[in-house]
Amino acid sequence: MAETAHYETAPEDRIPPLKKFIYGMGAFANNVLADGIGRMIIVLNLGLGMSPTLMGTLGALPRFMDALTDPLMGYISDNTKSRWGRRRPYIFVGAILAGVVFALMWQFPRGQSESFYFWFFLGGSLLFFLAYTVYATPWVALGYELTPDYHERTRLMGVQFFIGSTVYLISPYFGAFMAADFFTDLVEGASWLAIIIGLSVIATGLLPAIFLRERFKQADDDGEARPTIGQVLADFFKGFWQTIKFVPFLKLCIATFMVFNGFILIAAFQSYVIIYYVFGGDVEKGFTWVGHAGLVQQLSALVIIALITWLATKIGKRRAFFFAVGMSIVGYALKWFCYTPDNLWLMFIPAPFMAFGLAGLFTLVPSMVADVVDLDELDTNERREGMFASIFWWVVNLGSSAAIFGGGILLTATDFNVELEGAQTAETIRLMRLFDAFIPCVTSVIAIWAIASFTITEERAHEIREELEARRGAGDSEPEPEPA
Repeated sequence: MAETAHYETAPEDRIPPLKKFIYGMGAFANNVLADGIGRMIIVLNLGLGMSPTLMGTLGALPRFMDALTDPLMGYISDNTKSRWGRRRPYIFVGAILAGVVFALMWQFPRGQSESFYFWFFLGGSLLFFLAYTVYATPWVALGYELTPDYHERTRLMGVQFFIGSTVYLISPYFGAFMAADFFTDLVEGASWLAIIIGLSVIATGLLPAIFLRERFKQADDDGEARPTIGQVLADFFKGFWQTIKFVPFLKLCIATFMVFNGFILIAAFQSYVIIYYVFGGDVEKGFTWVGHAGLVQQLSALVIIALITWLATKIGKRRAFFFAVGMSIVGYALKWFCYTPDNLWLMFIPAPFMAFGLAGLFTLVPSMVADVVDLDELDTNERREGMFASIFWWVVNLGSSAAIFGGGILLTATDFNVELEGAQTAETIRLMRLFDAFIPCVTSVIAIWAIASFTITEERAHEIREELEARRGAGDSEPEPEPA
């Protein structure tokens, strides 16, 4: 569909820079938790000797629970009536709980069995993801409602992803920090890193709850009859079904599922390839260069976020998505040629190209989801940012569960053996490199196919807004309640 119309953002629709920054600090808290657990889980294998299959299982199982609780949290947030709003109370409590539980779940007792560590980490993970859901779902939903403007939404998401991406300037060095000489081993390093992460989450995650305000606030009504459990369940499942079958939203979920979970599926492989192929099994040196490559990628991403945000205002969000994901495909494919022990500096070439994928995805798709929320309100006369936020991440997390579990299976399929250290077989190394470079290429192509028929252009988004405001009777007033 052609992107023809272009509308200027009205002054009243602009979000002040400070408020964008504050919302972005919530992204920092969100990303350091999500990326931290993904990068630190390797300590179960390299530090505690747990099998890759069990490690993959531990990465996947809690996310299945997370995928179940996300929609419920979205529904609860959408229907909360309080003097503090629908989102902010949960963001406040969730940030504290998530930070505390994350710090505790990495404090492994010494000298225990593999079975003990499995159940210890599983219990901690289940509690962590429950707290994480209480924080993250309302925080994401809050971003969808902060502005009604098509372009300002992209700018907001660009700012929040820029700030959230600063996590990735340091997180590639998490492995090097855990393996540092001043710790006795990886396990001790992980315990201290978890405490640092937990404190940073509490400090940054509380800011949106304290300083931001909601556009669609429902005041508590003590005289209103409370619905029965049956009515609540019926309403929840109705809303869940209406949301998940909404075709424009479904296309965004498929695209995100493919780009993000294609990356998650092989997330650990980059470290294994660099450590065991490029550096022949030298863990400390390998982790250091993993950090260097990640730093180059994230520095590139900071520039790319600004580029994609600007580009989307010129050619539309859909075309900007094609460009970003296409560039990331080039980067992933280059890993096959550039990750080599013959020339370490070639390792930096794919990094800027790969940065386009996630930078484009998490700048553009959340802005597109906000447009979809407006279209859904036009169709249903209900405002459901929480349900859309939760189901969007429900799909992502469900895919992440499968991807992390699949990553463990793929690693097992390579016949990787930690006891062999740098003496892995040639076939093991070849399969690791093959999976690392080309699996995300395939998933990214599928994502482009899904977005090709997304129909909410700038012109259509403007028409939807005008119709909604005419229905409400005022620009930013709360939507009228659905007729009984």
